[in-house]
Amino acid sequence: MDYWEKRIDGEVKYKGIIVTVRLDRAELHNGARVKREVVEHPGGVTILPVDGEGNCTLVRQFRYPFGRMMLEAPAGKLEPGEDPKKCAVRELSEETGYTADELVDLGACCTSPGFSTEVLHIYLALGLHAGESHPDQDEFLNVEKRSLAEMSRMVMAGEIDDGKTIVAVLKAEKYLKERGLLPE
Repeated sequence: MDYWEKRIDGEVKYKGIIVTVRLDRAELHNGARVKREVVEHPGGVTILPVDGEGNCTLVRQFRYPFGRMMLEAPAGKLEPGEDPKKCAVRELSEETGYTADELVDLGACCTSPGFSTEVLHIYLALGLHAGESHPDQDEFLNVEKRSLAEMSRMVMAGEIDDGKTIVAVLKAEKYLKERGLLPE
């Protein structure tokens, strides 16, 4: 059976810098009426830069909601109407200083479909060229290198708990292995 829910109406409860929060009323497929909280988010990109030796460039930054530093793939928010690939090029340069010969689209990820409209577009950056990073004024991060094998091990051991990084690492590893592009 194909279940559905239809929005009846809604009210914006909060409009912030990045997100808007709505409280909607919806009708279920069986006619029941329910409330749904929705966080509208513009979406973003995640980029996993992997060099010819199989090393990933990552960023470690403080994440306020969790009150701790987290090791993550570089990422950023889409501007209204922005092409995800262009956003990936910008964020890769800003956070790591790298440019890439190739950005492989590894697909999209709905981060929290139970309440959020955020969609992250995942890219693998190959053919890397070093440059100067230039993070946003309020962005403080450390750039680190780890082998893709080490990142995969950390993901599976629960040492990496950032969702976008988990998806990027596992998809990139599979992509590179299937094409014989990982060094032995």
